[in-house]
Amino acid sequence: MRSKDKSIRPILFDKRDFTNEQLINLYKLMLKPRMIEEKMLILLRQGKISKWFSGIGQEAIAIGVSAALRNDEYILPMHRNLGVFTSRNIPLHRLFSQWQGKKSGFTNGRDRSFHFGSQEYKIVGMISHLGPQLGVANGIALADLLKKQKRVTTVFCGDGGTSEGDFHEALNVAAVWSLPVLFCIENNGYGLSTPSSEQFKCENIADKGIGYGIESHIIEGNNILDVFYKVNKLAKKIRKKPKPILLEFKTFRMRGHEEASGTKYVPQDLLDNWGRKDPIENFHNFLRQEEILTIAQDVLIKETIIHEINEHLKIAFAEDDISSTIEDELRDVYKPINVIEFIPNNKCEKIRLIDSISLGLKQCMQHNNELIIMGQDIAEYGGVFKVTDGFLEEFGKQRVRNTPICESSIIEAAYGLSIKGIKSVVELQFSDFITSGFNPVINLLAKSFYRWKQPADIVLRMPCGAGVGAGPFHSQTNEAWFTKTPGLKVVFPAFPYDAKGLLATAIEDENPVLFFEHKLLYRTIYQDVPTDYYTIPLGKASIVNKGKDITIIAYGVAVHWALEVVKDKHISADVIDLRTLQPLDTDSIFKSVRKTGKVLIIQEDTLFGSISSDISALISENCFQFLDAPIKRIGSIETPIPFAKNLENIYLPTDNIYSEIMYLFNY
Repeated sequence: MRSKDKSIRPILFDKRDFTNEQLINLYKLMLKPRMIEEKMLILLRQGKISKWFSGIGQEAIAIGVSAALRNDEYILPMHRNLGVFTSRNIPLHRLFSQWQGKKSGFTNGRDRSFHFGSQEYKIVGMISHLGPQLGVANGIALADLLKKQKRVTTVFCGDGGTSEGDFHEALNVAAVWSLPVLFCIENNGYGLSTPSSEQFKCENIADKGIGYGIESHIIEGNNILDVFYKVNKLAKKIRKKPKPILLEFKTFRMRGHEEASGTKYVPQDLLDNWGRKDPIENFHNFLRQEEILTIAQDVLIKETIIHEINEHLKIAFAEDDISSTIEDELRDVYKPINVIEFIPNNKCEKIRLIDSISLGLKQCMQHNNELIIMGQDIAEYGGVFKVTDGFLEEFGKQRVRNTPICESSIIEAAYGLSIKGIKSVVELQFSDFITSGFNPVINLLAKSFYRWKQPADIVLRMPCGAGVGAGPFHSQTNEAWFTKTPGLKVVFPAFPYDAKGLLATAIEDENPVLFFEHKLLYRTIYQDVPTDYYTIPLGKASIVNKGKDITIIAYGVAVHWALEVVKDKHISADVIDLRTLQPLDTDSIFKSVRKTGKVLIIQEDTLFGSISSDISALISENCFQFLDAPIKRIGSIETPIPFAKNLENIYLPTDNIYSEIMYLFNY
């Protein structure tokens, strides 16, 4: 885009039926973030804030959109949308404290700039990965539909973010589910320093909506009246008849991606031309020409804003630097929970592991009439393993939701549901497929409560494991990817009784839980299971065999391997079924180790970087004086999981268990 580009033309304002009061108010709303920014740029040079992403030149978009929405409607802004925050009347000293990492901010110093949310102001702040918040908007909008609340959810994204898969997944899901979402794309011509011509080949970003069946509009982003009028009109329309709309706002970023970046990569004539389209200067001139704004009014408006900025800066500067303790920081990783314990009845049925999960999930749906299940092929088909077979008839399509093949966007939508207080269970067809949704699990779900006290009230069901000839893409036990991440809970039952009770507890828990289900055990393990609803506490291991000579620690299918060897070889062993890997029941582990003095840890996962590594280290650090032999670990060989049965048998470690036990006995 050079100076000859015909899209860079003078701004023409249409008063339509705006009152003078409305016009002046829009001017005030735009002027405020501009003046705050100018002050922040000074403070940045003084080292009093750490970073700044300027929205100078783009204020008309944030203000026009925000002003067109109701205060009870959620907005998911980006870091150039300061006007969203100021138009929601957030006290400025809280924003200033947020940018300085102080207590009165929104994240207790745990995140910076605009990476925060606020339920009070119906704002969900961005994460640096950009695209995921589009899917979160879908979840919020879905919650509004389910609750029959005629509201619009609005989410912002830059032109660079539209290249991410999350953008395409979110548009597709919103279209399929007819969600009332305004996707607001600020096309300022550059993704950091990469021009639009090197990001996409279509002429306009709005064109991308066509393939998804989404209504799309191009709006002159520097014209505050056009932005407000068109967004207001469209918002009213989709409140009545929900559907998504893609809005492309043509605008320009007058400063660097962030202040340290500069603008050397931008042609000077392009900067000059867009500088002449400054949204505030042009609107100010229009108001003066129309004799709507007097010089005296203008001076008073600016003096009032300056006074507010300075007064609130004093409050923020006077606040002490943030302080905390290790205990406080650890306590805020997870939301404290008080799960009501439900004791099972005495009536039992002998059922398989898969039946216990299905029954448990169904009873959870009956117990919580807002609980939503989402996943691929889970409705009419009943899921690939038939866990949700028959659920559609009992609970309906609103609560049992087939999804497109887009793990990332569905997990993001689950987070959006959580923001609106709705619990969801997401079925991954195979735990291997979580890689397609890894980003929101690690960067949204895990960090949410720690960052801004927002629970991610989600359970991810993870069918996993080898032994069924499913090959490298459908057989992983990848639990260690998540036990490493603070903020996630990881459950891995080995028996039908535990699976049902732990699933109920996981769903009662308001923290994100990954619930691993071993495919080989689905239809091979039977147990007497209470017929009614009950819970089992997370973080409590089960001693499934008692002995005195050795402690064997396992989980999932490895528990059954251990029990088989212990029974066949008549070994006196404590066999500990961990059941949950995060939180981990170290008390039960240490107590047993102190009794037996010898330890074998068995898992299906490969050894390097696994949960067994951490358990071994914990035992060494806490029980070293009680050990009579080295701690031994058994896991699968360090290869991907092969398909052929003979190769899979080589991969799995079952042949090594007895020999390792004898090694420890003979040490």
